[in-house]
Amino acid sequence: MAQVKLLRFWYSPFSHRVEWALKIKGVKYEYIEEDRNNKSSLLLQSNPIHKKIPVLIHNGMPIVESMVILEYIDETFDDPSILPKDPYDRALAHILVTAVVNTFFRKGDEQEKGKEEVYEMLKVLDSELKGKKFFVGDKFGFADIVANMVALWLGVYEDASGVVLVTSQKFPKFCAWRDEYINCCQVKEYLPSRRDELLTFFHARVCARAHVTTSASASK
Repeated sequence: MAQVKLLRFWYSPFSHRVEWALKIKGVKYEYIEEDRNNKSSLLLQSNPIHKKIPVLIHNGMPIVESMVILEYIDETFDDPSILPKDPYDRALAHILVTAVVNTFFRKGDEQEKGKEEVYEMLKVLDSELKGKKFFVGDKFGFADIVANMVALWLGVYEDASGVVLVTSQKFPKFCAWRDEYINCCQVKEYLPSRRDELLTFFHARVCARAHVTTSASASK
């Protein structure tokens, strides 16, 4: 039986960033695909408060929240290290944890507020990327693993929802970094190859959320 198990959803950027760290570290693990609508007893027991993925189970001990899991993996398993030693670089990595996804499922004023929050985050990232191949210079690391959400999933959300947040005119350095990131051979093997399936999945979610919102408004 594997000492390391990962409870995940295939379409989750948070699950993928944990898998990425495990692969970089060379950790053998068993992944258990969860059903969003029928969560396993193992998931409910391992994360009884939030009942969310990802959950890493190491020697029977569950660790939850992707950022916490990444730090645990880095500190528990052998080199290469993925966590920046510089406190500022660590802080930059944490900036990337945002409510980007919620922006695409909000409506009206709430969505506009979400857009403003994302714009402010992207301004910070755009300024930080000046003259850098990756977030911490030329070395690929923790911040870039966390950045999978804004590098790939953000574009998928935009295509699925029709809400465009990122343009090369507004965020030229970020867009240049994103293109480099997605096509970099060091990164490509860790990103999901099923982009079309991701797009189909999130488009269905956007449509379902819009239907619920419309029905609720009509019943008032």
